[in-house]
Amino acid sequence: MSTVPHGSEAPSAWVQRWSHLVPPRGRVLDVACGHGRHMRWFAQRGHPVCGVDCSPQAVKASAAVGEAILADIENGPWPLLDEGKAHVFDAVVVTNYLWRPLLATLTASVAPGGVLIYETFAAGNETVGRPSRPDFLLQPGELLKVCAGLRVIAYEDGTLSAPERYVQRIAAVREAELSTASHPARYPL
Repeated sequence: MSTVPHGSEAPSAWVQRWSHLVPPRGRVLDVACGHGRHMRWFAQRGHPVCGVDCSPQAVKASAAVGEAILADIENGPWPLLDEGKAHVFDAVVVTNYLWRPLLATLTASVAPGGVLIYETFAAGNETVGRPSRPDFLLQPGELLKVCAGLRVIAYEDGTLSAPERYVQRIAAVREAELSTASHPARYPL
C-alpha cells in the first residue's frame, strides 16, 4: 500500500500528454483533486486552477496552488453552479475517480474551445486489485458515450503496468463556434 497521499503523486502521463490542448491561460478544474498534483501541473504552466475534493486535508494542501473547494460531490449539490447552470472551464481534469451521476455536469462544464481530460479505472480492474466494485469501473466504451457531444481527440481502453490496472481515458474538446469547414480547428497530437 502506498503511503503517498492521493493527489500528491506525479501528474498523470495522460494529463501531461494532452495538457497542450488547454488554451493559454485557460482556467482548469481538477475534480476530486486530492492534494493537487494536476492543479500544480497546470498552475506551473500559467493556468488559473480550481480544485474540488471532499477531504479537508486535500483542500488545505490544494489551496496553496489555487482555488480549492471543500464539497461532498457525491452526497451534496455540485458546488460550481450559477443560477442552475454549471460554471464552465477551459479544461476539466478527472483522474482515478468515477461518480456517474456527475458525468453530464462535467461535460457541461467544458467551455467552447475547452477540453475534458479524463482517466480512471475500467472493467477488468477487479481481476488485479482495487477498485473492484462495478460502480467504480467504467464499462467498455462508456467514456465515448459520455463524450458524445464533444470531439474526441484521443481515447484508450486497456491495461497499464506498475501498478497493473485496467483504465479508460479520453481527451475530448468542445469545439468553438469559430471553427468552419474551410477553417477547421487543429488539435496537435
